[in-house]
Amino acid sequence: MPGFELFGAEERKEVTDVLQTGIMMRYGFDGPRKGIWKAIELEKAICDRFGCSQAQLVSSGTAALTTAMAALGIGYGDEIILPSFTFVASFEAVLSVGAIPVFVDVDDTLTLNPEAVRKAITGKTKCVMPVHMCGSMADMDALQQICKENKLLLLEDACQSIGGTYKGKHLGTIGDAGTFSFDFVKTITCAEGGVILTNRQDVYINSDGYSDHGHDHKGSDRGADLHPFIGYNFRISELHAAVGLAQVRKLDQFLSIQRKNHHQLRDILNQVPEISFRRIPDPAGDSCTFLSWFLPTEEITQAFVHEMKAQNIMAGNFYWYDNNWHYIRKWDHLKNSIVLNALHPELKSAVMAEANKSFPSSDRVMGRCISTAIGLLWTEEQIIEKGNKIIGIIKKILAQKSVSA
Repeated sequence: MPGFELFGAEERKEVTDVLQTGIMMRYGFDGPRKGIWKAIELEKAICDRFGCSQAQLVSSGTAALTTAMAALGIGYGDEIILPSFTFVASFEAVLSVGAIPVFVDVDDTLTLNPEAVRKAITGKTKCVMPVHMCGSMADMDALQQICKENKLLLLEDACQSIGGTYKGKHLGTIGDAGTFSFDFVKTITCAEGGVILTNRQDVYINSDGYSDHGHDHKGSDRGADLHPFIGYNFRISELHAAVGLAQVRKLDQFLSIQRKNHHQLRDILNQVPEISFRRIPDPAGDSCTFLSWFLPTEEITQAFVHEMKAQNIMAGNFYWYDNNWHYIRKWDHLKNSIVLNALHPELKSAVMAEANKSFPSSDRVMGRCISTAIGLLWTEEQIIEKGNKIIGIIKKILAQKSVSA
């Protein structure tokens, strides 16, 4: 991870195809584009590669989530259950459709704790949204069963786990809809972009229109399109789609390298008895973008982070517990409902109540967790060096704690 590490002639060729026509918009201009339709090609390639019946490209992963929620009919007064460990885009999308984000604890999978989900269901709950963080997956069997029992929608945020699978099915294709992000640091990049994946025709039709001002796209004359409902402008450009088309063809190469490097680094860290590793519900389906591991206590973990920073080698290692973007502990703008456009008082009150809950179970997990991003360009020697530096610092910290005890 990420795809930009292996950006090359393939991407340049696809972009050049677009530049030679001068038609960079994905819709219309049928004659001048000379048969070049990169977004359509990429949507077909996504369906073929990930095994879904429909895919709708949009301008970002956030736009994909917003569009998917609207396409599923989620809106005012609805509650969406999502994890306390995610990227801020997850709750931004919920707010954008006027729904209420209901945060619950994560467990040692770093994803939704199914029992916490069960306890959070109310009469207003409409959707459960697992976020497949850091390359791996939530317990989809348990979450599917919960949704079935309670007649809830299942929307997968698979933006960080492109290429991951669960029991043979690609993450993002298991629920009513799923989303990928193709931003610059994702497994596949378009520079900016995203996609809604679904096997439901109604969700696809809704997504298709909602992401383009409500156009029904039924004719060849864009100006004559009907508008069955109000939509917004979440379109991807042909230039961005062209980059993604080259990248999706490289996905197997990316995943192969990631898994090799991930397994090598894990074997090195596994030499330290005090290190434990994230639980993977389906180990064969891990996309291996990150190696996530735990130290025995929050105190030891924070001492490790401090020493890594002091030696200027923390880059590529993430301590989410103190991260401004990925863990609820630091989301002060959400906790205080700081927005530029005023929220309805009822929504504002509900959001602040959810954001200011305590999450002791998540804290116990996230306070001890380090995620190491797996590079595609690492050499075997570099992996050994990285692993040995991490081990050396951990042993130093453990020795210090032993002496002080």
